[in-house]
Amino acid sequence: MITLTDVSQTYAGKAGEVPALRHVDLAVDQGEFLAVIGRSGCGKSTLLRIIAGLVRPTAGRVMIGGTPVTGPRRDVALMFQRSALLPWRTVLDNVMLPAEIFGWPRRRRQREAIELLHRVGLEGFEKRLPHELSGGMQQRVALCRALIQRPRLLLMDEPFSALDALTREELAVELQRIHMQLHTTVVFVTHAINEAVLLADRIVVLSSRPGQVRKVVDVDIPRPRSLGLGAHVDEVARASAELHELLLEPAIA
Repeated sequence: MITLTDVSQTYAGKAGEVPALRHVDLAVDQGEFLAVIGRSGCGKSTLLRIIAGLVRPTAGRVMIGGTPVTGPRRDVALMFQRSALLPWRTVLDNVMLPAEIFGWPRRRRQREAIELLHRVGLEGFEKRLPHELSGGMQQRVALCRALIQRPRLLLMDEPFSALDALTREELAVELQRIHMQLHTTVVFVTHAINEAVLLADRIVVLSSRPGQVRKVVDVDIPRPRSLGLGAHVDEVARASAELHELLLEPAIA
């Protein structure tokens, strides 16, 4: 589905060049949920923007479905730390924004938008404005707005990081359920180890800047998973401990 071959990224700074990523090789399968973790400043968000076609890498190549990434694509949706909802539009109209931009038939997509809102627990909030919603509810709307595109690939850049711990866990569980239903390919950037273990099929651990792939960890834990008491609590704890140790190791030379 996605292949990155020898991808590097360097930014120009006042004091000289700043390397963000170095020689990243990575493959993501169709329908896979891949998490990317690492310390702050290791290039996680840069990697996501390169996959999205928002940033052109200094070196290397990115392919989606066998086609080179040269810019943003309609079959790729993005979700960021902030919901970025338009404050003057209702919840339903915010979800419908991609349909308007791409000129899709409104009636059919509106039914789909309402179904998505019901799926994430926002039934009855279609006519509310963003300021009437909590932060967690706003992020649910943003998720519906991304999914209305029926994306082949969903890229998520720490979408729950600004939320309180309990809301963050609730949304992670909701995202896990949606992914199990829709099987959309997801690349999810986070600095939260437990969040990565809860959601991912595999977890890419990046080294400190410049980001390199230190290790790819398989999360072979049956779904659904939970961070609380549950059938797989020991497996979740062991995977989290392994990732914690990896992030504490010295940087790659």
